[in-house]
Amino acid sequence: MSFGRLERTAGPKPMSEINMTPLVDVMLVLVVIFIITAPLLASSIKLNLPKTQASAVEAAPKFVTVVVDKAGQTFLNDKALTLAELGAQLTQAARRNPELELQLRADTTVPYGRIVELMGSAQKAGLNRIGFVTDPKPAAAPGAKP
Repeated sequence: MSFGRLERTAGPKPMSEINMTPLVDVMLVLVVIFIITAPLLASSIKLNLPKTQASAVEAAPKFVTVVVDKAGQTFLNDKALTLAELGAQLTQAARRNPELELQLRADTTVPYGRIVELMGSAQKAGLNRIGFVTDPKPAAAPGAKP
């Protein structure tokens, strides 16, 4: 029998640093998801909207978007339609929600008569709230003449 001391060895120290590899993997996956979904959120139809000095209006909670491009082609929520098809679609939308707003986006080169036709079709369908979408005018430099 011996009365000696048992030696204790220190165990491994607790790890206090975060493991960066899973964190970087998660962040890269999120970046890829955002890169893929960002173009889907923007409108795919390229327009040259008229410039105004009016302030931005609060977006209506319920609206449909009608777009008229340079060629005069009409789109309802990014789907190409003829004027007759557009009228039928707007009538159905107005029946579902009478407070629906029509947001009209038209290129600056579209003739005024075409816009009036669309407005008449919307009014005939039962949509009385029409908003015109524009781009803000760039601020004039101080001392510049208008």
